[in-house]
Amino acid sequence: MSQPAPNVDELVRSIAEETNTPAETVSKMYADTLANYRNDARVFDYVPLFAAKKVRDQLRHHPDNKH
Repeated sequence: MSQPAPNVDELVRSIAEETNTPAETVSKMYADTLANYRNDARVFDYVPLFAAKKVRDQLRHHPDNKH
């Protein structure tokens, strides 16, 4: 049973608000991270959740990584 896909706009908006980062930056980081995870994944069910977590963690712990 696969996970429902997250609403990407809502997810990006949430991460942007939590980390005080422009939505455009979060959107780009999320898309890049998601693409990287999808390249190596064998099971895709949780890939969007892992990508969101990685972006959120990067912005929280390394705020100077904002592109």
